[in-house]
This record gives sequence, structure tokens and C-alpha cells, in this order.
Amino acid sequence: MTIRLYDTSARQIRDFSPLTPGCVSIYLCGATVQAAPHIGHIRSGLNFDIMRRWFAYRGYDVTFIRNVTDIDDKIIAKAAEQGRPWWSIGYENECAFNAAYDALGCLRPTYEPRATGHVPEMIEMMRGLIERGHAYAAEGNVYFDVRSYPGYLALSNQQLDDLRAAGDVEAGKRDPRDFAMWKASKPGEPSWETPWGRGRPGWHLECSAMAHKYLGESFDIHGGGLDLIFPHHENEIAQAKAFGDDFAAFWAHNAWVTMSGEKMSKSLGNSVLVSEMVKHWRPIVLRYYLGTPHYRSMIEYSEEALREAESAFARIEGFIQRACELAGQQVEPAAEVPPAFAEAMDDDLGVPQALAIVHTTVRQGNSALTADDKDSAVARLAEVRAMLGVLGLDPLDEQWAGSGAGRDDDLHGVVDSLVRLVLEQRQAARGRKDYATADAIRDQLQQSGLAIEDTPSGPRWSLS
Repeated sequence: MTIRLYDTSARQIRDFSPLTPGCVSIYLCGATVQAAPHIGHIRSGLNFDIMRRWFAYRGYDVTFIRNVTDIDDKIIAKAAEQGRPWWSIGYENECAFNAAYDALGCLRPTYEPRATGHVPEMIEMMRGLIERGHAYAAEGNVYFDVRSYPGYLALSNQQLDDLRAAGDVEAGKRDPRDFAMWKASKPGEPSWETPWGRGRPGWHLECSAMAHKYLGESFDIHGGGLDLIFPHHENEIAQAKAFGDDFAAFWAHNAWVTMSGEKMSKSLGNSVLVSEMVKHWRPIVLRYYLGTPHYRSMIEYSEEALREAESAFARIEGFIQRACELAGQQVEPAAEVPPAFAEAMDDDLGVPQALAIVHTTVRQGNSALTADDKDSAVARLAEVRAMLGVLGLDPLDEQWAGSGAGRDDDLHGVVDSLVRLVLEQRQAARGRKDYATADAIRDQLQQSGLAIEDTPSGPRWSLS
């Protein structure tokens, strides 16, 4: 068994070999909490949640770090606009991100450090870089000297001479392309004391310092969205390696959620908040929609695509429900997923190919149900549950089927009572041989989005 991953730094798929046998260390750039999350933000968390789950399935002990950037220019600007403390803006939106991660079934990280809790580690890194000649202080700012690190821009495959000036504070820069590690404080802004004066951290320094603290000088995988490759990840690499760390062995980047071909973002006004989406779509369906395309493929958002995802997942749920009824007891997930599913997941987390195996198994299970082959149907159910469990999509798992289902369970109960009342009327019409009325009732239910199946134990409904 060998897991293979696309390494952005190598620009190819490589065999994954952990630095420590049996263990995997992952650092994911998490939320910058200036606003509530849209589905583009959460896609990254979902993709790396699936990666983490697959490593765990393969027997690895996974340490998963996902940071929170709780101080930056946008947070400070929003605090000023709203007349609120900067930390209240950050905390409110951090809670919103965690609620979204939880709603979509993402496992909690091993540690979730905040940037503002790691200023001492940042000071230590800046001091070391200044001593090594890779950074310098100027007018209360601390800058990284990009020309001092020969490997700068290797990840994004750019040339330094073609690079524009860094878009941050300019006071005292030796080269316009040098980037700020620490920003001198301005009146009314949050600040911390350092040997170079009061100020606040730069975005890039935060992650280099936190990765070093929680994962050490070297770790297996650094993840994030494609938009972070430059400048964020390039600057992280420069800081960490110039400090003396080996840093990440693999770089993995997920693609965006787009709308009309544009990256979903607050600034473009085309974002779709998770908090609004879960009012209209079941969270497990939203996870299916965002998590099942390949992590390196763009997702073009549309209501039609979401409806297709809902229908596809309903077919899976329909089989699970019928197979459970036939089994008459709880059927546990199989100990192992089918080999073809594992092969797809080992190949750069090929979720679309793995999902095809899920649907094939569901079709086989439905055929077994039609043939009243209980043993085969139950076996397929166990396999489907095992595969869905790896993807975080098993509807019988307690995260979806437990008390947390709340509103969905209540709504299903109401709909079930109403539909059963209508089906009783249909059965009565059939009993008096009024087949025209019975057919009209069935057709009306189907037009409402319900599929009616007549079984030996009576009619059954499901979402069509």
C-alpha cells in the first residue's frame, strides 16, 4: 500500500513516505476570521478532513494543525467601521467557522492555535532571522530580505526580477519586494511589545512560527487553497528555511469554488455563506457536493449542481434505508473498503473514482434487494457504510444520525406523517378499485418530488 499525492513544489504526483514511520503531520492554513465563512472557505477544511480520514484509515497516527489568523488589516478595519473591539470581530467569526466545520462533519483538529497566542514564538523567529542576516528592523517594522534566501519563489516558479513590490508597509524597506514580518503599531491599533518596538504580526510570520511550535523543524504536509501559493506559502517557506527548519516535505493545494468563473470571495460579492446554505440544504448533502469532486478541481457553484448532488446522495440513502429494513438489525461497516475504492483513494485522493465504486456497490445492493437476496444486500450495505465513513458521509454515523440531526429529523417526521396520510387515501382508493384516483395521488406525490414504491409490507416513500 502506497499513498500518492500531488506535490505542488515538485509539480507532480509523488509516493508519500512519512518522516516518522506510522505518523503523519499536517499543517493547514485555516481561517482569517474577519467575516463569516462561505462555502469556498469550508471546501478547504472538507478536502483536508477527507485526507486526514484516509490517512487514519490506512493506519497512520495523524497530527492535524489548523490555525486561526485572528489579527490582520481587515479585522482591524472592520472593528473600526463597526465600533467594536478587534478581538470581538475575530472571536465571533471564529465561532462561525467552527459551527460551519461542525455542521459539515469535519473532525476537530488536533490543535487549533490562534496567531495572537504565539507572539513570543514569532519574536524568537524574527530574532533568529535577523541574526542570520535574513531579516532587518526599520522604523519599528521587521522585514524579510528576499534576496538573502536563494530558494525564494521556487514553489510558485517565479523569478524575483519579475516580481512586483510587496503590498504591505513600506517604511524603511531596502527592497520593495521585501515583505513585512512585523508591522509597527499605529494609534488605536492592537500591538505587542518586541525588541524592535510595539506592533503586530504579519500574516506570513504567524504560520511559520506556529508550524515550528506544533510540528517541529520538519513535518509531512502543508495544505491550503491555490490562492495561498503566492505570496503566503512562498513567504512561509523563506522564513522557516532561512531560520533553519526543513519545513514541509509535501505541499498540497485545493482548488476553489467559483461562481460565473470567478473565485468565490467576499470582496467580489459572490459568496454564499454556509450559515445560509444549511437553512436550505441538508448539511450532509452540502458535504457531498463540496467534498466529492477532486480536491484539485474547481467547483462551479450552481443550484442545479446542488440538486444533482442531492439526488445522487438520496439514491445512496434509499439503498441504505431499504437494506437496513431487510436486515432487521444494525449492520456495522465492513472492516475494509473494497480494493478498487482503496486504489482510487491512494491515487492522490481520487474521490470521484472512489465515489463511482460507492454507486456501483449501491446498484449491486439494489439488485440484491430486488432478488430478495438478504445476504448479498447486507454485505453491500456494510461495504457502502465503510466507504462513506471514510468520506465522512455515512448517514447512519452518529454525527448525522444522532441528536445533532435536530431540525432535519423533526422535518422528516412531519413530512412522513403527511405523506402517510395521503398514502392511506391512495390505499383506500385501490381497495375500492378506484385506480384512477390512486394513480392521480401517486402522480401528484411524484410531481412534489417524492418517489412511491409499493412493497409487500406496504407503500414506501423517498425523495426522488
